[in-house]
Amino acid sequence: MSSYTPPVAKKIPAERVHHGDTVIDEYAWLAGKDDPDTISYLEAENAYLEQETSHLTELRERIFQEIKDRTQETDLSVPSRKGAWWYFTRTEEGKQYAVSCRVPADSETPPDITPGERLDQEQTLLDGNELAGDSPFFSMGTSSVSPDGTMLAYSTDFSGDERFTLRFKDLRTGEPLPDEIEGIFYGGAWSADGSTFFYTRVDDAWRPFQVYRHTLGTGEDTLVYQEDDERFWVGIGLTRSERYLVLGAGSKITSEVRILDAATPSGEFRLVRPRKTGVEYGVEHAGDFFYVLHNENARNFELATAPLDDPGAWTPLIPHRDDTRLLEIDAFAGHAVLHLRRDGLTGLRVLPHNGEPPYEIEFPEPLYDVGPAGNPEFETNRLRLAYTSMVTPASVYDYDLVERQLILLKRRPVLGGYDSDDYEQFREWATAEDGTQVPVSIVKRKDCTLPAPTVLYGYGSYETSIDPAFSVPRLSLLDRGFVFAVAHVRGGGEMGRQWYEDGKLTRKKNTFTDFVAVAGHMKRVGWSSKVIARGGSAGGLLMGAAVNLAPEEFAGVVAEVPFVDALTTILDPSLPLTVIEWDEWGDPLHDPEVYAYMKGYTPYENVDSRTYPPILAITSLNDTRVMYHEPAKWIARLRATAAGGPFLLKTEMGAGHGGRSGRYDAWREEAFALAWIIERGTA
Repeated sequence: MSSYTPPVAKKIPAERVHHGDTVIDEYAWLAGKDDPDTISYLEAENAYLEQETSHLTELRERIFQEIKDRTQETDLSVPSRKGAWWYFTRTEEGKQYAVSCRVPADSETPPDITPGERLDQEQTLLDGNELAGDSPFFSMGTSSVSPDGTMLAYSTDFSGDERFTLRFKDLRTGEPLPDEIEGIFYGGAWSADGSTFFYTRVDDAWRPFQVYRHTLGTGEDTLVYQEDDERFWVGIGLTRSERYLVLGAGSKITSEVRILDAATPSGEFRLVRPRKTGVEYGVEHAGDFFYVLHNENARNFELATAPLDDPGAWTPLIPHRDDTRLLEIDAFAGHAVLHLRRDGLTGLRVLPHNGEPPYEIEFPEPLYDVGPAGNPEFETNRLRLAYTSMVTPASVYDYDLVERQLILLKRRPVLGGYDSDDYEQFREWATAEDGTQVPVSIVKRKDCTLPAPTVLYGYGSYETSIDPAFSVPRLSLLDRGFVFAVAHVRGGGEMGRQWYEDGKLTRKKNTFTDFVAVAGHMKRVGWSSKVIARGGSAGGLLMGAAVNLAPEEFAGVVAEVPFVDALTTILDPSLPLTVIEWDEWGDPLHDPEVYAYMKGYTPYENVDSRTYPPILAITSLNDTRVMYHEPAKWIARLRATAAGGPFLLKTEMGAGHGGRSGRYDAWREEAFALAWIIERGTA
């Protein structure tokens, strides 16, 4: 290892006072993104990182090659039927981005397309490689074909700041339209006749708060809705039936929906039900009625129906159950599909409209994740679904609703002789500090000798569930004798809405103590010889808080775009996403109890002089969700305060929250993290 001295961040004390508490933040200056000293410091950190990990170059390249060799680089998705066309995407060997295509539809059966070969009538909609050009970053915010199949709306971002430029293409001629709109957010929706496109704009805090109507060819853009409550985001979509435009406004705990006949895009949106704090609901058009999924007096949600002329009049259909969380409802002409969660696993229930009783689709594995996928047609007797487990690669099925059978359309190829029988998955339960049983999903090779080095992944916020899923890069760990585990800690949604509520606001510390308990359990019962923790974004907050609680439990920590300076961020309502986040974390700006509680766990505030394990923090300069300066400050304080380490910072200087955008670049980034993990596990 080099004896090169790590960068030392200068200390410029900045004082802030809240609720009588004075805090000195000596690294606050790193928030100055345009300050040459900041950029110089980040570049010095990158140089130090490369020097300190240069001995892993060969291993990184080997892992990258393993990922590449296991991936069928020239491939295509399973076509989805929409109107007169089958839509699909292609990937080609050596190219970073996908190409979206379509072919005319002449049957209900997807066409047989060979990867790498074009069909005679195949039409290219967008080539991501051509759009990206030489840009080091490229991302799309929307790609939406008009209901009649003649127009394409698409938006692009070349910096990672998640502000997109919207453009249009005439699919009959292949020519671009002159219409161009800058600074918009993700998504959008067409009117029924394809004459009008609705899109959203963000405010200075990156909150989507306005919906605009754009009429093609006129230069006319009309504001149709503005949300002034800073806790709420807005979005807009078109129902599967193409009958209604649905404009939703939602905070973390409350929602409100307006609808408009999609055939009259210049009309006025109609309110379904006024917002009521703590009540969330969504509306799906089902022909001659609406489905409404809501949580009014129903913690895990209830499914109701409502008439078209009075969508706010809800009649219960499937009542609330304590053991089943209803996630979403997809409505079709002759049936509906309810996506649900029970016992920590997802499931699907079919609701026929012909009077037959509802039924659930069964799957054979003990651990899996399943959900609807690619079902744009309203009139159909098939359900397209996505399925995976920790040993089964991503799979696409059609479920025949007449024959009631699953038809496997495609399982992601894993090259190099992958055999799922060589691996096994388990569900373990760890006992938390307060006696709660915390589920853990585990995968390993059958010939792995226990105890083994273990990567323990966690997230635990926003009711987001980290469900059992397959990963090609993960094989590079498993085949080297590692165990991989997911700690389904409170704050996530794996066990229902109560599980989420028990890990947020002033119960947030449960998330962190659960993770520490799982790490200890894995070693105590013989799974793990040592534990390397990994998590990103809010899961990066989990990493920082858990290592503060019990640094001795971990042999290493990988924290990706980590939310580690949470208190400073949530105190500043001018920052992107802060105000809407108060429903998740609490409002420390106005509530002294919340302030004290957050100060007690936020990672940056609680670094001390104990011996910490090696830590690798990965961030992006243009991230608008978790600012780069949070991990930069955290690493600087760790290096100045704590023993142990080393503490390393990797900043991607041209990307956003999701890191680098091209698939080969993303594989190299993953290979970098895995090489570092492998060294920690085998040291």
